[in-house]
Amino acid sequence: MTSLRMRVTILLVASIVGVVGLATLAVVSVVRGPAPEATVEPLARQISLLAQLVPHVVSGETGADIDLRDRPADGEKDERATHVLNQALRSNGGTLSAVVARAENRPGIVASVQLPSRRWLILDIPDFSPPRDRWFVLSGWITLIVLGATGVALYFAAVLTRPVAMLERAVARVGPDGILAPLSEEGSGDVRATARALNRLSKRLKSAMESRMRLVAAAGHDLRTPMTRMRLRAEFLPDEEREKWLKDIDELDRIADSAIKLVREEIDEDTLEPVALSVVVHEVAEELISLGLKVETGRVDEIFVSAGGLGMRRALRNLVVNAATHGKGCRVDLIAEGKKAIITIADHGPGIPTHLLDKAFEPFFRVDPGRRQSVPGAGLGLAIAKEIIERNGGSITLTNAAGGGLLQTIEFDIA
Repeated sequence: MTSLRMRVTILLVASIVGVVGLATLAVVSVVRGPAPEATVEPLARQISLLAQLVPHVVSGETGADIDLRDRPADGEKDERATHVLNQALRSNGGTLSAVVARAENRPGIVASVQLPSRRWLILDIPDFSPPRDRWFVLSGWITLIVLGATGVALYFAAVLTRPVAMLERAVARVGPDGILAPLSEEGSGDVRATARALNRLSKRLKSAMESRMRLVAAAGHDLRTPMTRMRLRAEFLPDEEREKWLKDIDELDRIADSAIKLVREEIDEDTLEPVALSVVVHEVAEELISLGLKVETGRVDEIFVSAGGLGMRRALRNLVVNAATHGKGCRVDLIAEGKKAIITIADHGPGIPTHLLDKAFEPFFRVDPGRRQSVPGAGLGLAIAKEIIERNGGSITLTNAAGGGLLQTIEFDIA
């Protein structure tokens, strides 16, 4: 969303500055003064006539005030204006030469014309050139436009992207249950429409989630009665047949229990509290070792995270049992890296094919033949563990270790 707002802002600023810049160039091209070549020709004729009158002025025949000097006027010489004026004087058939300079003690520019008497006639001439500080003025003008356009663009970009910002905030506030938090339906028309649409979406999602959980829970519960009848009837079968029937019924029972547990994990929320992960790791490892599973602990740092204690034990137990049973033993490590607590569970099994890693957390997932049903389980252990971990603000990833085996990595923010 920030990128979209920035693009809109840049587009508005570029549009405003471009339009004002083009308008400024158009105005400057219309109102700017004429070039020296356009005004110097009549000026050269006036200078030639005045040079012819100078002897009469000096002899006192007129009362005109003409400035005659023994040397040119002081000031910084204007090379271009001097060249243009001399060309104009020669084009009129005269032999006069002039020097154009910017006078130090008077405004504008002056022309010093050398007369046949070797004296210099000093004349003020019009200055149509732009001011010397024109670039400073232009820079200030453009800066003012950019600052003003940026302020306006930021405001309108925020207005235009407000519904997108609302959507971004709503998605960021999605809870572990996947439901959007209610939004206030206030503000402009487009903001209210966006809020109403998101609230309707949230209600539909919540209704769908509740319906799914009720369906799974009801199915798992209702399976109990027919499975009980089947178990009773199996008692009257021959020994060989009875054993097969009871094995299948036990598997159905585990599936029903796991389905109900998965639904319960999605709707139950443990109270968040500081949990010592090192204690949880040691307790789970000792419990499973006592049950005959090959579990060992490596580096275990003292780390606390904010989570539900019971849920964390259940999730870690599911993951370690999965690694120890299907992976022919496992090693559990807990280390702190920066502000992250990282639990790694490395087993010694065949791993999971790369193209199936993304499906490993799906309910009832099994890998064949590396992880076929050789031990009891319904295939919901990883799904339940992932649900608990993500609900407590953590994340879990599966990768195949370079030396073989599956590596389960869980990350939490350190409390």
